[in-house]
Amino acid sequence: MLAVASVMTAALGVSAACGSDEPANNAGGSSSAPAEKITLTLQTFGGGTNFGYKSAVEKWNADHPNIQVKYNNLTDSFENVYWPQMLQWLQSGTGAGDVVGIDEGGMGLAKARPQFFTDLGEYGLDSRKADFPQWKWENGINSDGKLFALGTDVGGMSICYRTDLFKKAGLPTDREEVSKLWASGGWEDFIKTAKDFQGKVKDAKFVDSVNTIYNVVLAQEAAKNGNVTYFDKEQQLIVDKNPAVKTAFDFAQRVSKEGLTAKLQNFTDPWNTGFVKSQFATLGCPGWMLGVVSGTAGDKFKGKWDVATVPGGGGNWGGSWLAVPKQSKHPKEAAELASFLTSPEAQLMAFKEGNNLPSTLPAQENPELLSVKNEYFNDAPIGEIFGPSIKALQPIFLGEKHAQVKAAVEQVVIGMDQGAVPYGEAWTKFVEAGQKAAG
Repeated sequence: MLAVASVMTAALGVSAACGSDEPANNAGGSSSAPAEKITLTLQTFGGGTNFGYKSAVEKWNADHPNIQVKYNNLTDSFENVYWPQMLQWLQSGTGAGDVVGIDEGGMGLAKARPQFFTDLGEYGLDSRKADFPQWKWENGINSDGKLFALGTDVGGMSICYRTDLFKKAGLPTDREEVSKLWASGGWEDFIKTAKDFQGKVKDAKFVDSVNTIYNVVLAQEAAKNGNVTYFDKEQQLIVDKNPAVKTAFDFAQRVSKEGLTAKLQNFTDPWNTGFVKSQFATLGCPGWMLGVVSGTAGDKFKGKWDVATVPGGGGNWGGSWLAVPKQSKHPKEAAELASFLTSPEAQLMAFKEGNNLPSTLPAQENPELLSVKNEYFNDAPIGEIFGPSIKALQPIFLGEKHAQVKAAVEQVVIGMDQGAVPYGEAWTKFVEAGQKAAG
């Protein structure tokens, strides 16, 4: 991972010196009123509205004139760009922000590297335990038993679809009617609908990326197979043994063979262009993906996207945490910022802004959550669609080397769809890629 990181700095397009460089404040002073004005750097990842922190950061800056936050969303891609570069910064002791986002796929490795992160318990944040589901809280505890990260959002699942393209294909456009298309037959009916669409619409594909649909099915199948994907809970690689992985791979290959995808790689510039050029009609949408869609497609397509239930039920894809690197010169203030951004108040703000489903129990239980609608998605009642399922989400165990294995095997999935990897060789190459990445 660190070898890969060395070539990623240019891809990020940011200076390696991203952390705070102001003089340290009086250690004995109040975090809300430091002796000198300081700037905290917040670093995240993701497309569109990413973590949904624009409003929350604005509120923080208005309430803390002497502790201003510089918010840098560095890249769309976590596994291939953000995480390798972040690991390089953490190891070198310079470059990381004061507060950094970590996707679920990086948490296994982060937990095993306590030397990189501040003990948030030193600043009283262990008092936040009752705010979170047990699994979300425990994933922020490192191998030394210290709290190093607080949970932001959780996954959830839906299907985002273009109403105008569905209408062009003679399909229903109402979200309840669209959900009925695959309510009984699940993914089989999804493929049937896709074929119906492709038979009538020649200038767009039904699915955005084989990789997106692969991850949706993988999340669902993992819940049926011990809540594991590439590694078991003893950190043993099971990429070639886990039925969840093989089922998701086989479905992705089938969708590709049927010619139902736009052959795009998600979270890349061509994929972003695919939104504005109407190259596809659907994509798998965890809650956070809605913010990616609206932020990427832009105002031109406002009202043309809607949200339906996902075939096969729910699924938990995604969710992140915030941590404070030890290299921060203002760990006390950074811990306060991380606590605020993961508070029920800020999580509700993020849900309204980017549909990032809150992980805190008070936010999940807030009646305001259920009333939230998304204007961009035809006033879809997002709170009603996602709200009731949040508490039922099952955590999926992700190993220490999950991120690099995920990145490696997904390149094979994408290569298969784009013709670079023959279908008959794809599974063997998939397994080999995972084994090589795991070392």
